[in-house]
Amino acid sequence: MTLPPLVRDSLALLAAALLATGCLSAAGSLAGTGRPAPAGAAGPAQPAGGPGTAAAPAPAAPSPGTGTAAPAAAPGPADPLARRQLVTVTATSYSATYAAFTAYQRSGGRWRRVFGPWTARIGRNGFAPPGLKREGDGRTPSGSFRFGFFFGVQPDPGVRFAYRQSQPYDYWDDDPASPRYNEWVDQRQASPGLNPEPMDVSGYDYGAVIAYNTARTPGLGSAIFLHVNIGIATAGCVTLPMGELLRVLRWLDPARSPRIRMGVG
Repeated sequence: MTLPPLVRDSLALLAAALLATGCLSAAGSLAGTGRPAPAGAAGPAQPAGGPGTAAAPAPAAPSPGTGTAAPAAAPGPADPLARRQLVTVTATSYSATYAAFTAYQRSGGRWRRVFGPWTARIGRNGFAPPGLKREGDGRTPSGSFRFGFFFGVQPDPGVRFAYRQSQPYDYWDDDPASPRYNEWVDQRQASPGLNPEPMDVSGYDYGAVIAYNTARTPGLGSAIFLHVNIGIATAGCVTLPMGELLRVLRWLDPARSPRIRMGVG
């Protein structure tokens, strides 16, 4: 299967990150040096001395079931991305408000498509080029991100990630001047800043936090989620119809280090 450029880029980024943490180390050289011949493979030794000197007797053959096993073949380098999960959200241009949503899983040394391509809605002003997302610009950030916790107005639908059911007092802080910028805030315990994002609305019946701007740098954007589509473009999130979204949320597994790669491809 030919992978789209966005997936190939994601593969390169993931491999580079793993290499930096030592996950790509392997016994032996990746250049493919030859293995030494097993002991005894060089043939019988010639007898010492001149003509008439008797050769040393050959060792007796081992009895069935008692022979020494042949040396095991040296293992090749492990696939550093084995079992990983990857979601791509790919638009045809930065101004597009629709994107192709595809989910992959790493198996047998290659990325295999699990879901999609499906049609997703993104920001009402399309994708922001890498590094240019800003608060309130109506654009979805470009880049590769982890998933945070999952959430929803409805009870946990059976997901593997930590799940938080929202209540009328729950908000997402979108105020760059607030000390809790880009965080979920229980209004009973702290202020969610000016004009916060209510978390008990129908579009958030089910959702996943996309771990964008986890440093909470003021003004770089907040509240970037994968959630239920309500028929319109978003303020910066990625949305799918309910049925497709639930399939993805139930499939995503934190043990497989899933990432979402978003942008123009």
